[in-house]
Amino acid sequence: MTIDDVVVRGFMTLGTLVVSGALAWYFNVSFGVAALSALVGVVLALIVSFRQSTNPALILGYAVCYGIFVGVVSRMYESLYSGIVLSAVLGTMVAFGGMLAVYALKIFRPTPKVTKFVIAAAFAFVGLALLNLIAGFFVDGGLGLRTDSPIGWIFSIVAILLGCFFLLLDFDEVERGARAGVPEKYSWLMAFGLTLSLVWLYLEILRFISYFTNND
Repeated sequence: MTIDDVVVRGFMTLGTLVVSGALAWYFNVSFGVAALSALVGVVLALIVSFRQSTNPALILGYAVCYGIFVGVVSRMYESLYSGIVLSAVLGTMVAFGGMLAVYALKIFRPTPKVTKFVIAAAFAFVGLALLNLIAGFFVDGGLGLRTDSPIGWIFSIVAILLGCFFLLLDFDEVERGARAGVPEKYSWLMAFGLTLSLVWLYLEILRFISYFTNND
């Protein structure tokens, strides 16, 4: 596997996600379909992650399913806040470029301890998000973690920082894999990791920007 292999597979995976998202937006796919697609995408992502699968069908299947979800969510946000999608895309690109520069210039490299901390923090974040979702069935706004409030802002900032750290972990994994000479098929797994991190970042940046955008 080479870094070029990862770049090519990354463009294929991310490109598939963008195209499916654009089609979902254009054909005005319902949120119900988008939610079902997201559920299927999560299942595929879990299979790929825990089995460390390099199967292109599973990875591109995830890209299609989650692309539909991202496209529908983006359209919903754009209908409320004109121009927010472009801002979120630019923000995601800046975050990606910034983390790539930080890694390439060796300003910060993830150590095993940092990796364990980031993964633990991600599990804690997802756990709190699920708890907030469940609480939302009984109390308006749940725990307030996803509301336009100081605690909601902080939670979103934490999510964005986690996404940035995951990009650093992805870059490190790609470099170590290329250096170790792992089989070329693993470039699919590396591309999947990068796509997953970028989707996380985009959705969190989209939500964060919405807190400070006037919808009049």
